[in-house]
Amino acid sequence: MSTAPTVACPECAGTGCPPCQWQGCRRAQLLLTVANRDTGAVASRRVTPADLDPRPDPAGGWTAELTPWVRDLCATVAAVLDPEPLVVRLPPTWRPELSAADRYTLAAEALAGAARHPWRLWLGRSTATTPADPAARLARLCGLADLLLLDLVVAVRRTGDRTHWTVRYDIPGSPVPAGPVEGSPDLATALVRTDVPAALAGLADRGLTVPARLLDPALPLTREVPDVPLGREVPDVPPTIRRPPPQTGPVDRIERSILAELVEPAEGDPHDARHVGVSSPTDTPTCRSSRRSPDGRGPDGTDRPGAEAVWRDGGWWRTGLRYIPEESPGRSALPAGGRPRPSLHRVVEPPDPLRLREPVPGRPCPDCRSRDATRPCRCGIGGGPASDCDRCGGTGRRRSALRCATCGGTRRLRRTVLVTLTDLRHRVVHLTWQAGAPEVTCEVATAPGGLTVVQLPERYRLGAWARVFGVRPEDLAEADGGHAVPRELRDGYVTLPWPGVDPVGEYVREVGRGLPAGRLVVTAVRPDVPPLVELIRLVVGLDLALHVSLLDLRRHTGHPLRADSRYWSVEVRHRDAPVHPADLPTRPSLATALDECLAHLADDLAGLVPADPDVPLPVPCSPTRDPVADPVPALLRLTAEHAGRAVTLRFTRAGHTAHLHDDDGIRLVDLPCVV
Repeated sequence: MSTAPTVACPECAGTGCPPCQWQGCRRAQLLLTVANRDTGAVASRRVTPADLDPRPDPAGGWTAELTPWVRDLCATVAAVLDPEPLVVRLPPTWRPELSAADRYTLAAEALAGAARHPWRLWLGRSTATTPADPAARLARLCGLADLLLLDLVVAVRRTGDRTHWTVRYDIPGSPVPAGPVEGSPDLATALVRTDVPAALAGLADRGLTVPARLLDPALPLTREVPDVPLGREVPDVPPTIRRPPPQTGPVDRIERSILAELVEPAEGDPHDARHVGVSSPTDTPTCRSSRRSPDGRGPDGTDRPGAEAVWRDGGWWRTGLRYIPEESPGRSALPAGGRPRPSLHRVVEPPDPLRLREPVPGRPCPDCRSRDATRPCRCGIGGGPASDCDRCGGTGRRRSALRCATCGGTRRLRRTVLVTLTDLRHRVVHLTWQAGAPEVTCEVATAPGGLTVVQLPERYRLGAWARVFGVRPEDLAEADGGHAVPRELRDGYVTLPWPGVDPVGEYVREVGRGLPAGRLVVTAVRPDVPPLVELIRLVVGLDLALHVSLLDLRRHTGHPLRADSRYWSVEVRHRDAPVHPADLPTRPSLATALDECLAHLADDLAGLVPADPDVPLPVPCSPTRDPVADPVPALLRLTAEHAGRAVTLRFTRAGHTAHLHDDDGIRLVDLPCVV
């Protein structure tokens, strides 16, 4: 077998580290693959240092453009795809007048840096799909924010001469996310790339410590105020009911108004950027200062690191961002990375939403003994702490990455949970569960240790609410991350730790652990995924293996302490990977398993690349293929015959096999009716 080009790992100098998988060197190769989901055709190309054709970059230096090769692969498989630019930036020392050996060495270093994800896959269709309209996407995101009682935040961060745009949902009162941000070059592109699930991702982490307050969802109100600085008195205008879709304004004008907040005001400028302006739904945001250019730079040359626009109460509130110095009072001296650093804050916070009511009752968590839980740093093993340690900054202690098991990191034990169920379009249900509510419960089982398991009324069972949205209880998922709703929450089961305890209070305590502002947002949506046969054809075309597993536990129906449904898993594996006894399915439906597989397909491919950098990357290619017969009916029959045992179907180019998980491990079984 030929040897792939490699370079020494720059992080460990050949001694071995996690980024190089303890090999001491890195592969200087990229694998570009394009697949047509409609035909199953696959085309690939391996990129080596000798294939790079560096050209001068207008921003300085030399780069090698790989996007034309991706387009050629698209033409090969007849896939309509507009790939994002794929560029390899060469080291600053690269020059065309260098010797061929030196140019090759520097090109290999550049390719090894780009090969942290060595296998790049693009999935296309035979016909073009309608691109998302940024204005329509923004209107939908704003309308859903009003429906879910959340903030929609459009943010821009400046890194050097580049701006990074992101769009996200936040719990009102959430802090500005810390750390570097990778976003889109402009707002329109950010909107095209950000759908509703992407905007909801990370909602809990961003708002984990936000104070919880009750909400009044019965008021679909907007705040009608003129666009004036917050430093002046806002006229007392009564709110008005507004049911039509939100008028968010043109995307380009919103972008310019946010860029204007990047500039700190010059001395004597009456338009102080510390003030936040709000636009009514019928007006579009505009720059308030004529002294600011559209690119966000002012005459005094001082720029802020970022700016945000917050959609709240039917209007945009705009503000710049600023750093709070690390010596500011009340700030922790030991951030997560160990070294003190300033934190990012809004110049001025928007006023509270109209729907916020009194604070949610609760008490501080008794197990969170300090504001920043720390643990000994490993640099002190065998001696004193290292003064140059990046983790603890020489203090010998670093912040613990583990959340408190009692409160889930919220630092409070709340007596109220606010639950929102939505179809992510136009239907929503808001529930308020409060400890101490007198409810009639039903004893259903006895847990180990003699503990009593009771079931709460239907208003506490999310599975009962699923019927309101026309979906199955298994289709319910947490909006942040898409995790399946546990059975205890679907069916309203709670284990009482001692006789006489408040069942609703115990239920609220269990459900509320780790919720941002005591809020749980649940989606009632059937995943929009392709059929299983399409994924089988795709994986076989990539010369990999697809493992489809099913576990039938319906014999436990009605038992609150046992799983009582069918569980699925769909996983991409190496073509020679065996079926392991521990590979058991956990997803509540085939659709959710397919959705999870497609969502993590890129990461799975990265894990299937050979760890040895001397092994060249494969080049999978496949012509148009006919889809296989649907294996689901046969799989359902087989698992019904082996209730309580998982069955795994393994599909490769060599064919398919059925594997039964039993007490002795894995054994082959017959699976007819699949061709």
